[in-house]
Amino acid sequence: MEKKLIGWGVLSGALAGLLAFVFARIFAEPQIQAAIDYESGRDAAQEMLNHAGGMTEAHGADGELFSRAVQANLGAGLGIVGFGVAMGALFAVVFTVCLGRVGKLRPRTLALLVAGAGFLAIYLTPFVKYPANPPAIGSEETIGTRGGLYLIMVLGSVVFLGAAVWLGRRLAPRLGNWNASLVAGAAFVVATGILMAILPPPGHLAANVAEHGVQATETPQPLTDPAGHLVYPGFPADTLFEFRLYSVGAQVILWGVLGLMFGPLAQRVLHRGRSLAATG
Repeated sequence: MEKKLIGWGVLSGALAGLLAFVFARIFAEPQIQAAIDYESGRDAAQEMLNHAGGMTEAHGADGELFSRAVQANLGAGLGIVGFGVAMGALFAVVFTVCLGRVGKLRPRTLALLVAGAGFLAIYLTPFVKYPANPPAIGSEETIGTRGGLYLIMVLGSVVFLGAAVWLGRRLAPRLGNWNASLVAGAAFVVATGILMAILPPPGHLAANVAEHGVQATETPQPLTDPAGHLVYPGFPADTLFEFRLYSVGAQVILWGVLGLMFGPLAQRVLHRGRSLAATG
């Protein structure tokens, strides 16, 4: 039965990833292209400034291994669907572990709760500290550091949510389900808030401070010449906002479809398993 549940989880995750990709391709991809266009224009403006200042360092253009069309369609599609498959398998494992251990919940209800928890812990909470950024935002020198910090945020969020669920279950007999849930939720918020306060914002990383001074984020600021005249504007706020909004929307679709599709399938598998056990 567990193998069947994991199989349905993988299938549900693949479909969820496909739908999330379609959404991202329609709404987020134009923002990505706008960010790439901005980066190209800014690089050209920076080269002009360097040339005017007597800097003769040449930057050779790196040829792309894959075209933008391939990246935007095949590459992004495989990446999002692959992520959906991985999350679907993990989702099914967590669902199986929680089944019968977190109260008498129907499979559909449990599936939605697990999906909501996955969205909260794996994406939304880390997003609050380190939101998604399109191309042109983020230095190449800080990629490794930013990736490590984001992973710490994800792991901390998952651990804190698991601990909150455990705490709620322990307090329920004394406080009741509602009050225990409130206390556990508050503990999760406090723990994640402390972790967010400890972890540095991207603008405080050493490489960024050395180049731009202390900033809150890595969002490119307006480019100016030595006299302070504006040469190229900062990164468009509308593009950044819309990219992040659609990134959240894609994840809502992925986790929502995963929970809604897996629940009925799991209920059917469990019903058949009980029927076979009863007849056997």
